Amino acid sequence: MSYKGFLSHSIVSKEDQGFHDLKNKAAEHYRSTGVPQKIETVLNEMFWQKPDDIYGYLANYFSKLSYTPVISKITVREVFDGRGLTAMVCSAVMDGPCDGLADGVAESGEVFFNSNQHNQQRLSITTALKWIREHLSPMLQGFNPTDQTNLDKVLSDFFMARYLEYKDSLNREEEDELKNESVSEALTPAPAKDKKGGDKGKKGNSTEKPLPPAETPVPRLPGATAVGVVSLAVPKTTARLLGEPLYRHIRSVRVPLAQNETHLPALMIIILSCGKNSLGKLNLLEEFILMPSSSQRVREVIGMGLELQCEMRRVLNGSAYKAGGALQVGFKRREQALDLVTEACANLALALGSDLRLAINCEAHGLMDYSRGKYEVISGCHKSPDELLGMYEGLINKYPAITSLIDPFRKEARLKNMILNSLCTKCHAAHLVERQHMLHPISVLAGVKQPPPPPGVTGVIIGHHSDMTVSDLIQSIAEQKETMPDTGSGDM
Repeated sequence: MSYKGFLSHSIVSKEDQGFHDLKNKAAEHYRSTGVPQKIETVLNEMFWQKPDDIYGYLANYFSKLSYTPVISKITVREVFDGRGLTAMVCSAVMDGPCDGLADGVAESGEVFFNSNQHNQQRLSITTALKWIREHLSPMLQGFNPTDQTNLDKVLSDFFMARYLEYKDSLNREEEDELKNESVSEALTPAPAKDKKGGDKGKKGNSTEKPLPPAETPVPRLPGATAVGVVSLAVPKTTARLLGEPLYRHIRSVRVPLAQNETHLPALMIIILSCGKNSLGKLNLLEEFILMPSSSQRVREVIGMGLELQCEMRRVLNGSAYKAGGALQVGFKRREQALDLVTEACANLALALGSDLRLAINCEAHGLMDYSRGKYEVISGCHKSPDELLGMYEGLINKYPAITSLIDPFRKEARLKNMILNSLCTKCHAAHLVERQHMLHPISVLAGVKQPPPPPGVTGVIIGHHSDMTVSDLIQSIAEQKETMPDTGSGDM
């Protein structure tokens, strides 16, 4: 063998030796991590199950073995809600094998009637944007998104700290105002008393029935919306990463070992929206809600709702407006909306009143004209509580498909059981539903229980308030179930 041949053979031997050592290192590495055993297991399982999507099956199997994604950052941006009011959208961005992004939309939740309330809402949103970007996003970085309870505790502690600061500032302002008032009273002489005039005033007041004043609004901490929107955005992202519906993930927060069977409320679809925000004169009937029977499947109900909306648009010759939700229509009379729904159901051969029922969201609390002491049912037409009661009775007698009235009177009037009991007696065919406002987070932290609904109310509508965490909402719903009377209606 020549020298060149021997040298060439030596070089090949070194390469073979290096490759052999590399194979041994790779085999030892995968043997220590258990990768071959896991691959063998999933291949055996896949052989017997024979899934249609082979690579999807492998991806789902190995995703369960990957590290748990953690929160990378919380992003937020300012938007406008469906009523044109300032709102914001919050997104939870995950850092890990499965990057995720989901939105939790926090809307104002209230209708504002003057510029001062609009300015307060604007200030609250601006403060919430600052809190999320400067405080909450750094605090939650690296946090496990599946740990909803501890995440909500962090948010509640942050809320409590900001609330105490806000309360101290309010107390200082009140002390300054009291000092200024005491100084002004000392400098201003007291007016002379007119005994005769005072007697006349007493006589006039005795003949008038005072109108119950509007309920004092619950003071809201400016920026508290940040707590609710972050608490909702994180479980939305987590549910998507886990590949399960949001309601099932939320239920597991309260019951970690949740069973497969879950009781869900009856599906309700808003098919028509009119009322005060529409272009018509009718103010009272804010929303018409389709309530199917409990025996119908969800997919079937959604299909009927879409068909019904398309038929109503055809009847109206395309004049109705729809932007991703219910039809927006303006009416002059209350019967027009109900006649439209009745005609559309008849054209589609839908059994309105048996398989399909109607719930009407009256939103009467936003129609009160305190200068007149009446409800502005139609623009320029005011009704007293007794007249409004008679109108409800006439509608239910004429349209038996109406089975539920939501917020038929303002809350101050509903607390007067005489009006509510009269409505229950005359409109016995309809359920009375109240939009239940959850307790303020401070009340929840203080251990205050949710009050029961007024007598006669057979159902409540519960929503996630902008300054409540998901854990607070779950606790309040559990307390509400204990206070609700047993009406024997499983569909409510």
